[in-house]
Parts: sequence; structure tokens; C-alpha cells
Amino acid sequence: MIPPTFDYLVPATLPEAIALLHEHGDEAKVLAGGHSLIPAMRLRFAEPSHLIDISHIPGLDYIREEGGFLKIGTMAREVVLEDLPWISERYPLLVDTTKMIADPQVRNLATVGGNLAHGDPANDHPATMLAYRAEIEIIGASGARTVPIDEFFTDFFTTALEHGEILSEIRIPIPPALSGGCYLKVERKVGDYAAAAVAVQLSLAADGSIEQAGIGLTNVAALPTRAVNAEKALRGQQPSDALFAHVGELAADASSPADDLRGSAEYKLTLIRELTQRALRRSVERAQGRS
Repeated sequence: MIPPTFDYLVPATLPEAIALLHEHGDEAKVLAGGHSLIPAMRLRFAEPSHLIDISHIPGLDYIREEGGFLKIGTMAREVVLEDLPWISERYPLLVDTTKMIADPQVRNLATVGGNLAHGDPANDHPATMLAYRAEIEIIGASGARTVPIDEFFTDFFTTALEHGEILSEIRIPIPPALSGGCYLKVERKVGDYAAAAVAVQLSLAADGSIEQAGIGLTNVAALPTRAVNAEKALRGQQPSDALFAHVGELAADASSPADDLRGSAEYKLTLIRELTQRALRRSVERAQGRS
């Protein structure tokens, strides 16, 4: 299908983009990389009369460590995360996730901010940001506000972004020493949405026990999901296969998948159990410097 006609607007600054959003109301949509919005428009699931392209606004594509956070500007492209050696070294979970998104052609244009702002529980970054306990900076006409990632996804394809606001920055706490993470995903074919996926980020204490852990789940509920009880079960424990099997069950308990073309609900629960165990093992290996 072909999208209906629309006006294409190219603001030069964030204040101008926000003003355009207010001017055109619910008929306007923000365009970043476009890999979620454009397909929805072609299928006429979305029919904005005004597209506000923020990709030409300078200074929104940074990736830097500052003030205890890894700060990612909303227009940072997936391919940049994939190619930065220091990101691969210090944020392996983030790189795992980026490499699982679609294909290289898509990652050349797709943005981290757009992936999150779309609010799709099948997207890959939401679970990863839950595991990292990230923060989201949002800018609107009244200024900036910061939303914890646990409060950002509010309903199916719905986020904390209000009318006239733009996601401007993602902030990931810089992991302490002896930290590791991993993202594992099962998909029907390369570039597909996940049948199920698991993001794990953890840190170890000096005695080798698990000091902190985050577990995010992809495409197994109406919202991106944190496996809270699974996280709690890990804290203070020494890594072991028995512990990881128990945590895999708790992660499955946090899921509520539905039968669809990617598999039955029971199949997806089995994936969560297994992927959680594998991601935990790899995360511990990375935290210990063995991977």
C-alpha cells in the first residue's frame, strides 16, 4: 500500500520541532530513522498529515560517558554503537542488542531513540534498557524531564511521551567493575521480530556472588517486561546452573505470551526459561573477563 499524502517538515532545532508538534496536534508525527513509522504508514496503521523530521537537527547523535552515565542522543544510529570498540568492551549487552536489530541496511539509519519511542514490546532495546535500569530524558515546551525506564512504557505501543514532547536522550548508568551483560534472541529469520528474547545485565561482588542484576524480556507480554522476582533471586547468590534454572522459571512466570505465527505461548515460555539461563552464564563469563 501507499501512505496517504502528508506534509514533510524539517525543523532546524528542537524548539522548532516541539513548536511544530504543538501547531499540528495529533495529526503530526516525529520522524527519526523511520523504520517503525514508515512501514506503519504504508499499511495505513498510522496516517499522520504532517511528518516532522528531526534527523537534520545538529547535536542529537552523540554517544559519550558523562556524569556517571553513558549518554545516547536520540538520533544516534544503531550502526555507530555496533562499530565503537569501547562500547563493545564496556557495554556488551548494548552491542548484542544492536546487532540483533534487522539488518545492516536498516541499522545504518535506525536510531536508538526511535526504537524506544515507538513503544513496541517486540522491539529489542526496551528489554535491554530495562536490564540496564536506564533513564529517558524527554523535552517539551515546558523544558526537560527525566523518566525512569520502568515508568516509560505505559501501555501497548504507548509511552510516557506526552503531546508535544520528544525523547531527547537515553542514559545508562556506567556499570561497575566485574560487570557483564548479554542479549539472546530467537527469531524465525534474520531481521524478524523475536519469538522471545532476554536481556541480562549483572555485576559481581569481590567474592564472586551476584551483587546486582537486571533482566528484561522481549515480546512476551503487552509491555516490555522486567522479571523482578528473577532479579531478586540472583542477588547475593553464587552463580550456579541450579540457580540459573530456578531464575529461568521465575523469568517465565513474569511472561504472558500469546499464540501467534512465531509460536505457541508454551514454546515462548520454554524459550524464556532457556534463554535466561544462557544469558546469565554468558553475562557471568563476561563479568569475570572470560568472554
